[in-house]
Amino acid sequence: MIAFVSGTVAALAPDTAVIEVGGVGMAVQCTPATLSGLRVGQPARLHTSLVVREDSLTLYGFADEDERQVFELLQTASGVGPRLAQAMLAVHTPDALRRAVASGDEKALTAVPGIGKKGAQKLLLELRDRLGEPVGAPAASTPAAAGWRDQLHAALVGLGYAAREADEAVAAVAPQAEAAGTPQIGQLLKAALQTLNRAR
Repeated sequence: MIAFVSGTVAALAPDTAVIEVGGVGMAVQCTPATLSGLRVGQPARLHTSLVVREDSLTLYGFADEDERQVFELLQTASGVGPRLAQAMLAVHTPDALRRAVASGDEKALTAVPGIGKKGAQKLLLELRDRLGEPVGAPAASTPAAAGWRDQLHAALVGLGYAAREADEAVAAVAPQAEAAGTPQIGQLLKAALQTLNRAR
């Protein structure tokens, strides 16, 4: 198993980072929050989880070891594959997920695209004894709800857009984010990129 990759960031896309390791470009699937901390040309170290399928090998990357462990634990629940596990971590931090499971918070789980009410109830039952107790201090709200503007701006700048362009794109998707209640950073990033492509 590949436990981590360490090298220079060669390229960034809305859901992928390419890390150059010994002359080889490793494509790593990442959440928007992880991508927002990366810069092209700068060194990076990502904790990784390799998902093997009959027709593919996919490397998922995380800012820290805790996030990687939670990603793998989430997949022990029936019906949760790597994409859904990553979507859960795109919306909630590992501790926010632990708190949601510990308190039986269905609403927090249904905020994740692809999880309905019944799915959330099933996940709460299955994950209760698997994720453990929250590690950090309770947060007022999830990062996706609290700082979506900062996360989105950082992700756009990381993808190579100028700060002014990023400001305009964030302003353009603000009505969509506010209407959503709990903004999904991945969806907002796609919408922001569409507005930037139209402007060019």
